[in-house]
Amino acid sequence: MKYIRQICIILLFSVLGEGLHFWIPLPIPASIYGLVLLLLALCFRIIRLEWVKETGDFLVQILIILFIPATVGLMTSFETVKAMLLPILVSVIVLTTLVLLISGQVTQWVIKRKREVQEDGEK
Repeated sequence: MKYIRQICIILLFSVLGEGLHFWIPLPIPASIYGLVLLLLALCFRIIRLEWVKETGDFLVQILIILFIPATVGLMTSFETVKAMLLPILVSVIVLTTLVLLISGQVTQWVIKRKREVQEDGEK
């Protein structure tokens, strides 16, 4: 029963994201609206993490399976994508490198900041 409640909470935010996407026609996927709403609900403690944690962990574990339909769709329309393959590959490589570099820098900054806070607390 716990997992049914958790998936219902996650689906509720997905539906709310669909509604926002309908009412705010920006070029943002409805799933992003739903994720942002869920994040805000967690940050403002409207939803507690325990209410969605196990189902969220499960969804992250099977995430690769959720990409299979999109991959198959891409393979079936390869002729259309083939003309843009080089720009797509270049942008994927450049953007992946940027994400890795920025994520590494942010992680190092957070670790350094955490150490400084701990050192200040020990004084």
